[in-house]
Amino acid sequence: MGQAPPSQDCNTDGVGTPFVKAGEFGTSRPVIREWTTRPLKFAKRSDVLLCVVGATCGKINRGEDCAIGRSVAAIRPDPDRLDNEYLYYFLGTWTERLRKRSQGAAQTVITREMVEDLEMPLPPLAEQRRIAAILDKADALRTKRRETIAKLDQLLQSLFSDLFGDPVTNDRAWRDDVKLGDVADIASGITKGRRASGSVRSVPYLAVANVQDRHLRLDSIKSIEATEAEIDRYRLLVNDLVLTEGGDPDKLGRGALWDGSVPDCIHQNHVFRVRVTSKDVDPIFLNWLVGSSRGKRYFLSVAKQTTGIASINMSQLKSFPLLIPPIDLQARFSAMVSAFEKWRFQFGESAKALDHLFESLQQRAFTGKL
Repeated sequence: MGQAPPSQDCNTDGVGTPFVKAGEFGTSRPVIREWTTRPLKFAKRSDVLLCVVGATCGKINRGEDCAIGRSVAAIRPDPDRLDNEYLYYFLGTWTERLRKRSQGAAQTVITREMVEDLEMPLPPLAEQRRIAAILDKADALRTKRRETIAKLDQLLQSLFSDLFGDPVTNDRAWRDDVKLGDVADIASGITKGRRASGSVRSVPYLAVANVQDRHLRLDSIKSIEATEAEIDRYRLLVNDLVLTEGGDPDKLGRGALWDGSVPDCIHQNHVFRVRVTSKDVDPIFLNWLVGSSRGKRYFLSVAKQTTGIASINMSQLKSFPLLIPPIDLQARFSAMVSAFEKWRFQFGESAKALDHLFESLQQRAFTGKL
């Protein structure tokens, strides 16, 4: 189990031993961002690292030669009996179950005893390595698919810069005397827990967790009881821009366009609805402009920040200073984004299929059926 060194003995200058906390967990191995001159507990590259404290408890990473903080445990296999890759994939089947077993009301914790009590099948080393090799190949396919989707996003970002220049400095001298509130109707959403008067019915509603940067996460959308008047007032329309009111400072102002895939969906009060009312602004271009460095810098400059959470209000959102390139150029970019989104959807469906395949292989691997 890890132990945190004193904060004065930690640095970001590369001095001393790499220091890993749960926040540095990457896709496969930790991303080293911090070092310590007073390491207390160590991990090895052949270990499997497990997050044992906080919201991401149960998450695993392959090991690294480093010091580990209190949010991390290092699990070290006996090389004569247990293959480290086999162990890595086995623990991957326990992520959600360990999270559910974790203790503590304020902060979830996985104890040493919980990990020690896990029972695992232990075939001969040669069989473990055969199973790990199959899972490696399946996992590599998933990784490549995710990388392809990320590259599509990067390509669109480059396209935005090529067409519109630097949105912060406005080096193309686009019109910049227009505020968001001048070209759009902006509204807050329904308040959960309010008292509704009159007959109500259950409808889906969009929460902060459903709104990501330029995409929606609708697999966990919830419902709320609302009157017909409320449904009419808060109903989302296709190409409405939905923006989060607050969150982590680096994620402030997450925004995506509503696609209409969930009928009668309304939005909660921590999600702003921005409906373009001007022919001079294309909704897709607006979504990218708000999510660009121009939007991020503006929101951070005006946001109220308390205990690591930043938030913006209606007035600040309406005052966001736009850039207005010619509408035909905006439309050209919009058409390209729409085409890319079709490809992205296809790649996304393929990625989901690969995830299901991998999960099936994992379950079969540790029940003697692979």
